[in-house]
Amino acid sequence: MKSQGIKIGNFSLQHPIIQGGMGVGISLGNLAGTVAKNGAVGVISMADVGYLEEDFNKNPMEANRIGFKKEVEKARNIAQNNGIIAVNIMRALSNFEEYVKMAVEEKIDAIIVGAGMPLNLPELVKGSGALIAPIVSSVRALKLILKKWKNSYQRLPDFIVLEGPKAGGHLGFSRQELDDENFKIENLTKQVSDFLNSDENLKNKIPFFSAGGIDTKEKIDEIIELGASGVQIATPFILTDECDASLDYKKVIQKATKDDIKIIQSPVGMPGRAVKTPLLERLTLGRIAPKRCIDCISHCNPKDTLYCITDALISAVKGDYENGLFFCGANGGNNKAIRSVKEVIEELVYGKKQQ
Repeated sequence: MKSQGIKIGNFSLQHPIIQGGMGVGISLGNLAGTVAKNGAVGVISMADVGYLEEDFNKNPMEANRIGFKKEVEKARNIAQNNGIIAVNIMRALSNFEEYVKMAVEEKIDAIIVGAGMPLNLPELVKGSGALIAPIVSSVRALKLILKKWKNSYQRLPDFIVLEGPKAGGHLGFSRQELDDENFKIENLTKQVSDFLNSDENLKNKIPFFSAGGIDTKEKIDEIIELGASGVQIATPFILTDECDASLDYKKVIQKATKDDIKIIQSPVGMPGRAVKTPLLERLTLGRIAPKRCIDCISHCNPKDTLYCITDALISAVKGDYENGLFFCGANGGNNKAIRSVKEVIEELVYGKKQQ
């Protein structure tokens, strides 16, 4: 990929790369700020962003408010007005609207929403300068969002993230669709490109970024050739010095190969992709009842949920291999070295090989 700049709203990016949001605690201010400093879109994950605050279990909403404020400030100090600093907010969060308002209050550059249809997002950011972007997995979902936003709010997305079935974390596909050739990110990219270009009211107006299993310069070149404006990449950024996760977390991802990656069922109500760990082995024997509930997911019932995703993800970010849920893209870490964000971006853009 040639280092081609791209403009989104009033922002100019040196590289058409979004660092995917990773929660809990994987992509916070340090990673997001460093990615932005290097001319791309750095993304803070809102999911349990205040998990390190003392009162997180007693008052998670306030802890997340405090934590988010700290991480945004950290990211801005690092980025020094370069790139874009965004937040990823799952639509499935219980207090989704409050979290969006929280992001607006902090004057975040962009809000990216996945794990559900953000049909009222324009209303929540009205009057702010925040860029807004839905994560979709099909032209059909994109059409629904575009129609709602246009009819109700006279607004288009500032950009779009198109997530394919090889992504890590929560997936907007059925288990059957995950292995269906029709849903390959290459095919989805062509479909979205054709759809946008077929409408004169949309053509060249909404940049879109394809995601899922795209981790080399060659793959990026192919995706852009198919019509995408750029790419969203997550797992490779875990293997960086600046990633906010513990070293033990990074090592689990680093050692993971394609054979170690499994499809799981998440309490969020969607399939997910994660590294096979003792926790997943135990879950094959039956549910692990939550010890407490902080009401993080809107439709998760602690009385019958298979396990507590908050506990599992917090255990993971701290490096607890036995009890953690380690989300990961389909290609795993493939034993790549842990490097700097700058080196990862340079390899993705220019094809430079690690030493």
